[in-house]
Amino acid sequence: MTISVRSIKKQFGTFRALDGVSLDVPAGELVALLGPSGSGKTTLLRILSGLEQPDAGITLLDGNDLAAQSARQRNVGLVFQHYALFRHLDVFENVAFALRVRKRPEAEVRARVTELLQLVQLEGLGRRLPSQLSGGQRQRIALARALAAQPRVLLLDEPFGALDAQVRAELRSWLRRLHDEIQLTTVFVTHDQDEAFEVADRVVIMNHGKIEQVGSPTEVFEHPANDFVMRFLGHVNVLEARFEDGRARVGSVSIPVDRGGEIDGPGRIYVRPHEVDVVRHPGNGAIAARVVRVTPLGAGLKIELTAPALGSSLRADVDWERGSALALRDGDDVYLSVRRARVFAEAA
Repeated sequence: MTISVRSIKKQFGTFRALDGVSLDVPAGELVALLGPSGSGKTTLLRILSGLEQPDAGITLLDGNDLAAQSARQRNVGLVFQHYALFRHLDVFENVAFALRVRKRPEAEVRARVTELLQLVQLEGLGRRLPSQLSGGQRQRIALARALAAQPRVLLLDEPFGALDAQVRAELRSWLRRLHDEIQLTTVFVTHDQDEAFEVADRVVIMNHGKIEQVGSPTEVFEHPANDFVMRFLGHVNVLEARFEDGRARVGSVSIPVDRGGEIDGPGRIYVRPHEVDVVRHPGNGAIAARVVRVTPLGAGLKIELTAPALGSSLRADVDWERGSALALRDGDDVYLSVRRARVFAEAA
């Protein structure tokens, strides 16, 4: 099923939750709505589900206007952050609930629930109560229940938000594999960049009720549309600069930048930590710096630096192999260079 929204607006009192949002989700695609709290992503999801009605605009499913359809008539699967399982029903009956409401034959109910428990890798747990399951298992049961009535689309609202980091990571990988198997059109709300990038085919970045950018994870990370997207997608060094002749002067240092020729005068440059090279010995164009702190960070090291020539502090990220070779300690003198600096005309 293809989802389309056109010029959707929604206001709660004086707060404008959605301000003319338009979006297409092709059939079989998993799209993540990514943004900070208050950006409008959950409101958009609730409008798609029928739990909220837009003030203006239209919502289409395979070209059919959903305005006249109730949440039940839309037949969408909806999964929330806090499971919403029935505590007094066992796993089997939780999954069977939507089928029993629709008065499906008992044989069909048993066959469908058995199939779904196998799909979410929880066969054999049908007679347990939700209280006897881990958080990750409960969320998989919530997903199985959402799939029971064979929904036309699947809507997920921060489904892993209540889980610890390790379980979240495991379920992200599992959800991606599940989607590849069932190919159900899915919209996934999250404020976690890693979650969106690992799970989604495309990412929709929202802010203040508007869509800032839509693209694959690689596209939005490598080619951010503006300074908001750049800042939101992970840490970034922001340096005050003055632009002339396609270069940025930061302190006493001249740095080539992307799109620098479009700007003249004061502005800012944006440098991701992994695009800062750190070496022990000076080289052509290297900038003298001092290590403030070295911190283990996931797959490598975070190096906090001061660079007097830049008139600023900044951060560099290196992998473990490079970090071991550098053997840096707090207070060490080093040299850095910037491999890539971005600039956005609207931020100048």
